[in-house]
Amino acid sequence: MAEVHISRFRQTLIYTKKCFRIFKNEKGWKSFVSAALITILISTVTGSAMFSEYQPTRNGSFALMSACIWIGIFNSIRSICKERDIIKREHRTGLHISAYVIAHWLYEACICLGEALIVLVIVRIANFSHFPADGIIMPAEFEMFITFFFIVFSSDCLGLVISSIVKNENTAMTVMPFALIIQLIMCGMIFELEGIAKGISQLTISKWGLNALCAIADVNAMNPMGGLSEYDHVFSNLILCWGILLIFAMAYGLISIISLEFVDNDGR
Repeated sequence: MAEVHISRFRQTLIYTKKCFRIFKNEKGWKSFVSAALITILISTVTGSAMFSEYQPTRNGSFALMSACIWIGIFNSIRSICKERDIIKREHRTGLHISAYVIAHWLYEACICLGEALIVLVIVRIANFSHFPADGIIMPAEFEMFITFFFIVFSSDCLGLVISSIVKNENTAMTVMPFALIIQLIMCGMIFELEGIAKGISQLTISKWGLNALCAIADVNAMNPMGGLSEYDHVFSNLILCWGILLIFAMAYGLISIISLEFVDNDGR
């Protein structure tokens, strides 16, 4: 497909269209159904205490954050490694790796927007009578949507990194559970982290995603004993969480490009 004389911009358009064709041909809409089913399942167990009491809200936010990470990683974990032979062949004939990865980045962003909207709608309906009335800088619904999107999208980009590094789909699916476990145990919700573990947690999507959701829900106001400063219902806290999640997405995209630049050295 790729030719030497085709610009990066043109290649990006070509591969973006290819991604959407694959979505249509392989019934990619099933990912939306999966996102809906997972969110419905979570919403059935969070109950009326969600957004009303401290611990249930924190637990529910953790569950939603975990679901968003799973949805995001599963979106892309096999998308690049399954085309590794094609990438290698086309790279030798003029494919710009940056164009290829950016095309996937743009396509995955569109998918993640749809999935984040599905998660928001279901959570909003399930908690209709006790959903937060106000957000920090805009209506809570918009802040939740943006947060869900950033969690899903940054996780999706993490999946792209794994998919660009491993050589086949079986390896990708083997690595996926470890990536999920690291995110879940390092967010600070399950275990109290100290030392190196606390430092590692700063590099996890889960920590910043959970912080953003708890800040929007204003969980500290529900705790008579006081809460955590990282959950403070303030502008600077929310913007910090969003900014770090966006940086993660961009960094993962760059790592994917760097990794695939060495695809010609793959002897398989």
